[in-house]
Amino acid sequence: MAPVERPSQFEHHRWVGDKRSQIVYDVDALDDPDLMAELLASKRFLCFGPDTLAEARNRGYRPYRGTGA
Repeated sequence: MAPVERPSQFEHHRWVGDKRSQIVYDVDALDDPDLMAELLASKRFLCFGPDTLAEARNRGYRPYRGTGA
């Protein structure tokens, strides 16, 4: 399965966090379009600055461990 195309909202962000679950997703590695569609529909996401996994972890987010993580 090919990676999900990066949504325009995340043009300059690789790491996107779900505020509801405190899970951070690597947008470039996701291969399930339903995950990204559900996150966008919820409008409960957060981008990090700097855009790094370390910064996401610093804010209490855990990396997504499913497909593409």
